[in-house]
Amino acid sequence: MRIHSTIAGLRAALDDGGRVALVPTMGNLHAGHIALMTQARGQADTVVATLFVNRLQFRPGEDFESYPRTFADDCEKLADAYVDHLFAPTEAEMYPRPQGYHVEPPAEQAGILDGEFRPGHFRGVATVVMKLFQIVQPDVALFGKKDYQQLMIIRNMVREFNLAVEVGAGETVRASDGLALSSRNGYLGEAERAEAPRLFRTLTKVVEAIHAGNRDFSGLESEAMSDLARHGWVPDYVAVREKNDLQSPTAHDSGLVVLAAARLGRTRLIDNLEV
Repeated sequence: MRIHSTIAGLRAALDDGGRVALVPTMGNLHAGHIALMTQARGQADTVVATLFVNRLQFRPGEDFESYPRTFADDCEKLADAYVDHLFAPTEAEMYPRPQGYHVEPPAEQAGILDGEFRPGHFRGVATVVMKLFQIVQPDVALFGKKDYQQLMIIRNMVREFNLAVEVGAGETVRASDGLALSSRNGYLGEAERAEAPRLFRTLTKVVEAIHAGNRDFSGLESEAMSDLARHGWVPDYVAVREKNDLQSPTAHDSGLVVLAAARLGRTRLIDNLEV
């Protein structure tokens, strides 16, 4: 695996790369990331991973400074996954001057769910992904379904800007007890880690109720949030939404997804299950 810290170096290396797949990450890699690398390998001649903790998607007071940075371990995992190129730029390389131009997703997509609780987050995500697309010029890019709203926004950005890249989705990878793998799981204490799978069980219960014919979505959401709160969580939302645009469904809609975000101690966890 070749490691590049400059845009010019990466572009030169990709001159004759054939079909290129891109997997953007912020590092501190886990099995979910590696599953995306494996998926990318099956779709391209050349696999490019990126490792960049993007300041633009963090709000003041969030964990930008403390976000886990495990570069040596990440490089070893990527090499074992047969990634061809790692792009690991400095902040100065990605943003040589303050970023004046931004990609602003529409409020009905970026101002709901996670965007309601993290204003500006998806603006930062869309901007850095657009920059990475321009730098790498991939034929296909892979993103995980765990960040369901992010995936929707990126897909819509690609479609509306007529970008020549396919966006692929990787299934959420879970621990044996159901907890969705996340770089932030390392923040959990021992007792919190034992409690954390409740989020997945809560989503599963909502999905089972919908399959059984319960279409009182607001009631299911309220019950799920109350159950989390009774067990020491601080829920931001549990929401039943349409898959394609994450808008509130009618009682007759199909193609649904249940999404949740909640804090357990100092750790904010997100998860979702398609219905």
